[in-house]
Amino acid sequence: MEPKRLTAVKVRIKDIVDGEFTRQEGLLPSYVTTKLGQRIGRVNIFATVIDKFLSEDGNYASITLDDGTESIRAKTFGENVSMFDGIEVGDNVIVIGRLREYGEEIYINVEAIRKVEDPNYETLRKLEILKEIIRQKQKVEKVKSIVDKFADLEELKSFAKKNLNMSDDEIEGIIESLNLEVAKEKKDYKPLILELLEKLDKGSGVEGTVLASEANIPQNVFEKTLDELLDDGLIFEPKPGVYKKV
Repeated sequence: MEPKRLTAVKVRIKDIVDGEFTRQEGLLPSYVTTKLGQRIGRVNIFATVIDKFLSEDGNYASITLDDGTESIRAKTFGENVSMFDGIEVGDNVIVIGRLREYGEEIYINVEAIRKVEDPNYETLRKLEILKEIIRQKQKVEKVKSIVDKFADLEELKSFAKKNLNMSDDEIEGIIESLNLEVAKEKKDYKPLILELLEKLDKGSGVEGTVLASEANIPQNVFEKTLDELLDDGLIFEPKPGVYKKV
């Protein structure tokens, strides 16, 4: 029996590249777990082409897509490179394909692509995705409110299926995303902040906003790490909002 075809999920590129990729073996589809707990293996992306590449031997082609939230590469191989014929930089396109990872880069293995000429389509797509984000956030909050009441995952899944109308996959994805956030909060980011201060400080210190942008970690974790470094006497503030290594 052939495996069930995955639904192509309409999603922001940011949610893909900020997610956690899981590679599965055999017929099981690989997927990305987003920060809101969606497991996505196949996508439907609306974006603008900002770069295009074709290899010299004609066996590989890629386009870089940008939807205003992030960018991602979409790739084709072999005879499928012809799918990009007529696609140029600046075109608005819909791309459908499976998510893959190579060298820590998440990309789209293209199954279909078409140009979009309708100037109103972007607004429609953004509204569709916004509705889905709100719906998913509500699911996450529901799971957060009950997760500590159950001894194991199977009990939680059974309750959620019966009372919250969620599938096993939805529950597992949300739990996975919550566990990833906990792991990030527990990780020691002090060495990272100290390294960035040493790299960015030109003599007068580094502004907190610049440091936060370079660190690229959750804001609450960043602020907690700064407080710990200040308490440990490893950094100081020569003036409010500016930091230096001791």
